[in-house]
Amino acid sequence: MSMDRAAAVERVEEIVATVEEATMPVPVREVWVYGDVALGLDPIERLDVYVTKDILFRDAPERADEFAASHGVDGVGKTVRAEWADEFPEYLRANANGHAAPEKCLAAHLLPDDEPVHLEVCNASFDDNVTQRLKGAMAREDYEQILDPRGACLWVDGQRSPEAFQKLRDGEFVFPTLSGALEMLGMDPEEASEAADAVRASREHQEGATVRGDVV
Repeated sequence: MSMDRAAAVERVEEIVATVEEATMPVPVREVWVYGDVALGLDPIERLDVYVTKDILFRDAPERADEFAASHGVDGVGKTVRAEWADEFPEYLRANANGHAAPEKCLAAHLLPDDEPVHLEVCNASFDDNVTQRLKGAMAREDYEQILDPRGACLWVDGQRSPEAFQKLRDGEFVFPTLSGALEMLGMDPEEASEAADAVRASREHQEGATVRGDVV
């Protein structure tokens, strides 16, 4: 399943509008796109979106027991906002241990289940996480979780970038190949080519809406 470019850009605009207008489970600082849509491809195989969030240290911990009893999810008011859970209980999601999972809650709120969209959620900015993920992948020689560095920031700290959105609509961002981009970040050519192949192969196995949470 693929998505035509116009629909992908419209979906990104809807995601940014939701972040701007609705209460989110955690504070959101940045919204990026990367990969196919940033490259100007049409159609695109998957829409890749990156969200930088703040870690919620203290919200309404006194309400945690209430939500655990009513929804069977621990940690509401601690890891996700109780106000958000009150307003959008249908998007409340837990991890395997039964604790509220911010990345899954964000994905449920922002993404339809049946579209080829991948959401990356991290407390670090896109550029910082690209670097950290690449270092880890090189150390382990495990390249599937590399974050494609070819990204564009569309929204940060409450402000849209009209210029970035226009360049996205017009397909005017200029990026190298994935292997070329990885070389620019310090990989040798042979390793960069192998890593790019691994990233592409991993993406081919993804279907529908997917999410990955990361803490740096």
